[in-house]
Amino acid sequence: MKRIGVLTGGGDAPGLNAVIRAVVIRLSKEKGEQYQCIGFHDGWAGLRDKSTVDLTPEFVGSILHEGGTILGTSRTNLYKKPEDVEKALKSYKDLNLDALVAIGGDDTLEIAYYLHRDHHIPAIGVPKTIDNDVLGTDFTFGFWSAVEKAMYAIDDLRTTTMSHHRIMVVECMGRHAGWITAYTGLASEADFIAVPERAVHIDEIAKVCSRAREQGKLHAIVVVAEGASIGGVEPKPRVVRKSDGGWEISEKIERDSFGNVVLKPGEIAEAVARELEKLLKVEVRGLALGHLQRGGSPSAFDRILGTRYGICAAEAVVGCKFGHLVTLRGHLVDTVPMKGMIRENQTEKKRYKLLPKEFLEIAECFYA
Repeated sequence: MKRIGVLTGGGDAPGLNAVIRAVVIRLSKEKGEQYQCIGFHDGWAGLRDKSTVDLTPEFVGSILHEGGTILGTSRTNLYKKPEDVEKALKSYKDLNLDALVAIGGDDTLEIAYYLHRDHHIPAIGVPKTIDNDVLGTDFTFGFWSAVEKAMYAIDDLRTTTMSHHRIMVVECMGRHAGWITAYTGLASEADFIAVPERAVHIDEIAKVCSRAREQGKLHAIVVVAEGASIGGVEPKPRVVRKSDGGWEISEKIERDSFGNVVLKPGEIAEAVARELEKLLKVEVRGLALGHLQRGGSPSAFDRILGTRYGICAAEAVVGCKFGHLVTLRGHLVDTVPMKGMIRENQTEKKRYKLLPKEFLEIAECFYA
């Protein structure tokens, strides 16, 4: 019997349970070989601490509709401490594992790639993030669920915004990439969309909102990413001017163990709202959707995509396609080597799939 470890790391996302369920059930039906799945609690921390749970088809049979992850999750960087890597390797050996399925975003996949590259751990990566910024795949599960939740929230906000003739600045998640913000903004008829990929100044946002009011529209919705590059707002030095005249996020800010920028929820929304109110002399409110975007049941798309990813990951285990990442390209779910999709060491700049400028150009067609 082969023993396969399964873990979920990083931020949770709707669809994680769909992947877990599909991996376990698909491996249970493999002919000619028996597989036993072992789940690790709280991502890489579970492997390090040897905290496990048996994953049987009966245990995972009715979790497809549930949000979050039944295994729990954490943002654990094993490579910050050499002793943590050694503990994880010892756990892997003590549990007599034959392979690992790591389900997570760029941070979780990074550790899976390093363990495979440096210590020959047979690992398969499954891309998860509501941010949709993992290289190599068209979409990560969790993204569409997050967009729909944000869209419905803005639909509800619009009625009170219209009643009071306000401008509402809504902040979506997205440190490095503006996928959620741009898709939500376009689906929600936003008057302006601000994302990390395109630096803007507060004056540009103010002009669009002002033109809308001049045309008789007495309310406006501005959607901004939490990592949006917006000049002319406080606090500083979060956003600084570049030599070419553009704007970018300052490097002089707090980062987590993986080097990700630590952002305060609502910081950008409130800063933009304050400045717009000064410039336009109208009532402006800021709101951060925050972790609401991660919660709740997955959309039908993410239930199906998570299931397809899990099936593909299980088949990659059977076919010994280790060091690979499950991907969606067009309508095809397949695997590609992790090498080239992940940075080679943690001192390098991280690699992200960014929102194409063409999508922003579509959105800009609808600005006032």
